[in-house]
Amino acid sequence: MYDVIIIGSGPAGLSAAVYAKRALLDVLVIEKEAYSGGQIIKTDQVDNYLGLNGIGGYEMAVRFKEHAKALEVKFQTGMVKAVRDNGKKEAELSDGTVLTANAVIIATGAKHRKLGAEGEDEFTGSGVSYCATCDAVFYKGKDVVVAGGGDVALGDALHLAKGCRKVYLVHRRDTFRAANFLQEKIKNTDNIEFLPFYEIKKIAGNGMVEEVTMVQNQTGEEKKLPVSGVFVAVGMEPDTAFAKNTVALDEKGYIVAAEDCRTSVEGIFVAGDVRTKQNRQIVTAVADGANAALAAEEYIDGMEQ
Repeated sequence: MYDVIIIGSGPAGLSAAVYAKRALLDVLVIEKEAYSGGQIIKTDQVDNYLGLNGIGGYEMAVRFKEHAKALEVKFQTGMVKAVRDNGKKEAELSDGTVLTANAVIIATGAKHRKLGAEGEDEFTGSGVSYCATCDAVFYKGKDVVVAGGGDVALGDALHLAKGCRKVYLVHRRDTFRAANFLQEKIKNTDNIEFLPFYEIKKIAGNGMVEEVTMVQNQTGEEKKLPVSGVFVAVGMEPDTAFAKNTVALDEKGYIVAAEDCRTSVEGIFVAGDVRTKQNRQIVTAVADGANAALAAEEYIDGMEQ
């Protein structure tokens, strides 16, 4: 029996662990892999975290976990298949183990949907990026391609256009799902070229991205573009299947919670990319972790009165 079980060991989960442990709570972090860090493990360089600009993603993940371990946070590797509220909170692992706590913090994150293009995994962190806000600074004066047709894709293209020489905006249709004002900005930005009905099929290069091969889905025509970066913006998938029968989710599968990180079930909290929120960045995940831990502490204190 623990005070708090934290599911996930990315920036949100580790931040929650540090804050919960500093509150003298008995904390267990469940991580599905034998390492921590979440998405930042695959990030070559982080340039927008205050005071740690230019740090490697792997190094940042190591520092985060070392901080938690220095406070003697307990870790357990396992895949959570269900979270339940039976008075006490339960986290059931895939091997049948059931762990109990007074409170649970869900920090399982969300993963970027992939294009499924050949070479996409190989070049992730070496020219393939899922965050223009994070990585645009590395492509100043270069040619890049953005794949997608929603608000994020168009916003990424506009952000990249401020520093890149050329931005190709590739979308499988000839119409966007993005807001009209973003579409107008795209039309009025000289160094953005829209390529409708194209889909990226192959990403190639020598160590770093140098070229993409696209297919025109109406004609089958192939087109090659020499680019230094590929920015994928085709949506996110939150990791919430294990919690869908317990806490309220929005229409996209994110756990519904405001800045206080309280879910629809008392004693279950959520932090990081997995919750409903405007911005999904490392710094907002860390902030969520702190808020969730403080809210959990308050909840547990209330139980003892």
